[in-house]
Amino acid sequence: MKKIIFTENAPAPIGPYNQAVLKVNTLYTSGQIAINPTTGELVTATIEAETEQVMQNMKAVLEAAGMTFESVVKTTIFIMDMNDFGKINTIYGSYFNEKTAPARETVQVACLPKNVNVEISMIAML
Repeated sequence: MKKIIFTENAPAPIGPYNQAVLKVNTLYTSGQIAINPTTGELVTATIEAETEQVMQNMKAVLEAAGMTFESVVKTTIFIMDMNDFGKINTIYGSYFNEKTAPARETVQVACLPKNVNVEISMIAML
Protein backbone atom coordinates (compact mmCIF):
# COMPACT_ATOMS: atom_id res chain seq x y z
CA MET A 1 0.00 0.00 0.00
CA LYS A 2 1.03 3.57 -0.52
CA LYS A 3 0.73 6.33 2.06
CA ILE A 4 -0.10 9.86 0.99
CA ILE A 5 2.09 12.50 2.66
CA PHE A 6 0.62 15.94 3.30
CA THR A 7 1.70 18.89 5.40
CA GLU A 8 0.31 22.39 5.73
CA ASN A 9 3.94 23.57 6.03
CA ALA A 10 4.36 23.17 2.27
CA PRO A 11 2.12 24.44 -0.54
CA ALA A 12 -1.02 22.42 -1.15
CA PRO A 13 -1.14 20.66 -4.52
CA ILE A 14 -2.63 22.75 -7.33
CA GLY A 15 -3.82 19.77 -9.34
CA PRO A 16 -4.60 16.05 -9.16
CA TYR A 17 -1.44 15.01 -7.30
CA ASN A 18 -0.06 14.84 -3.76
CA GLN A 19 2.93 16.48 -2.10
CA ALA A 20 4.52 13.05 -1.73
CA VAL A 21 3.78 9.33 -1.73
CA LEU A 22 5.48 6.84 0.58
CA LYS A 23 5.66 3.27 -0.75
CA VAL A 24 7.32 0.70 1.52
CA ASN A 25 10.41 2.68 2.59
CA THR A 26 10.72 5.03 -0.39
CA LEU A 27 9.33 8.56 -0.59
CA TYR A 28 8.55 10.07 -3.97
CA THR A 29 7.97 13.82 -3.80
CA SER A 30 6.19 16.00 -6.29
CA GLY A 31 8.15 18.96 -7.55
CA GLN A 32 8.14 21.94 -5.25
CA ILE A 33 8.13 25.52 -6.46
CA ALA A 34 8.60 28.71 -4.45
CA ILE A 35 5.12 29.16 -3.05
CA ASN A 36 5.14 30.42 0.53
CA PRO A 37 2.69 28.02 2.25
CA THR A 38 1.63 30.66 4.77
CA THR A 39 0.74 33.42 2.31
CA GLY A 40 0.17 31.42 -0.87
CA GLU A 41 2.38 33.94 -2.68
CA LEU A 42 5.31 33.15 -4.95
CA VAL A 43 8.77 34.06 -3.65
CA THR A 44 10.64 35.20 -6.76
CA ALA A 45 12.51 38.39 -5.77
CA THR A 46 15.85 36.68 -6.50
CA ILE A 47 16.82 33.21 -7.69
CA GLU A 48 18.44 32.66 -4.29
CA ALA A 49 15.24 33.52 -2.39
CA GLU A 50 13.23 31.39 -4.79
CA THR A 51 15.54 28.39 -4.34
CA GLU A 52 15.53 28.83 -0.55
CA GLN A 53 11.72 28.71 -0.50
CA VAL A 54 11.72 25.59 -2.69
CA MET A 55 14.15 23.88 -0.31
CA GLN A 56 12.13 24.93 2.76
CA ASN A 57 9.01 23.49 1.14
CA MET A 58 10.85 20.27 0.40
CA LYS A 59 12.15 20.15 3.99
CA ALA A 60 8.55 20.35 5.26
CA VAL A 61 7.48 17.47 3.02
CA LEU A 62 10.43 15.33 4.10
CA GLU A 63 9.72 16.06 7.77
CA ALA A 64 6.05 15.13 7.30
CA ALA A 65 7.29 11.71 6.17
CA GLY A 66 9.68 11.43 9.13
CA MET A 67 12.74 12.09 6.97
CA THR A 68 15.50 14.67 6.52
CA PHE A 69 17.74 15.73 3.66
CA GLU A 70 20.08 12.91 4.73
CA SER A 71 17.32 10.52 3.60
CA VAL A 72 17.38 11.87 0.03
CA VAL A 73 18.95 9.56 -2.56
CA LYS A 74 17.99 11.34 -5.81
CA THR A 75 16.95 14.83 -6.85
CA THR A 76 15.85 16.45 -10.07
CA ILE A 77 16.24 20.18 -10.58
CA PHE A 78 14.36 21.91 -13.38
CA ILE A 79 15.53 25.44 -14.15
CA MET A 80 14.47 28.04 -16.66
CA ASP A 81 17.94 29.49 -17.24
CA MET A 82 21.13 27.46 -16.92
CA ASN A 83 22.93 30.74 -16.15
CA ASP A 84 21.25 30.54 -12.70
CA PHE A 85 22.79 27.12 -12.03
CA GLY A 86 25.60 28.40 -9.80
CA LYS A 87 23.29 30.45 -7.56
CA ILE A 88 20.76 27.62 -7.31
CA ASN A 89 23.52 25.11 -6.62
CA THR A 90 24.91 27.20 -3.74
CA ILE A 91 21.53 27.29 -1.94
CA TYR A 92 20.71 23.67 -2.78
CA GLY A 93 24.14 22.51 -1.64
CA SER A 94 23.76 24.16 1.76
CA TYR A 95 21.08 21.58 2.62
CA PHE A 96 23.30 18.54 2.02
CA ASN A 97 26.51 17.08 3.33
CA GLU A 98 28.72 17.06 0.23
CA LYS A 99 30.15 13.63 1.08
CA THR A 100 26.69 12.01 1.30
CA ALA A 101 24.81 14.21 -1.19
CA PRO A 102 22.22 12.48 -3.38
CA ALA A 103 22.49 11.66 -7.06
CA ARG A 104 21.06 14.47 -9.18
CA GLU A 105 20.27 15.77 -12.61
CA THR A 106 19.67 19.39 -13.57
CA VAL A 107 17.68 20.19 -16.66
CA GLN A 108 16.93 23.49 -18.34
CA VAL A 109 13.29 23.64 -19.42
CA ALA A 110 11.16 25.94 -21.56
CA CYS A 111 8.54 26.70 -18.91
CA LEU A 112 7.58 25.76 -15.35
CA PRO A 113 4.28 26.03 -13.42
CA LYS A 114 3.32 29.62 -12.59
CA ASN A 115 6.33 30.74 -14.66
CA VAL A 116 8.76 30.11 -11.78
CA ASN A 117 12.50 29.78 -12.34
CA VAL A 118 13.21 26.55 -10.43
CA GLU A 119 11.39 23.37 -9.42
CA ILE A 120 12.91 20.51 -7.43
CA SER A 121 11.69 16.96 -6.78
CA MET A 122 13.28 14.27 -4.65
CA ILE A 123 13.31 10.56 -3.88
CA ALA A 124 14.18 9.63 -0.28
CA MET A 125 14.45 6.39 1.65
CA LEU A 126 13.93 5.48 5.28
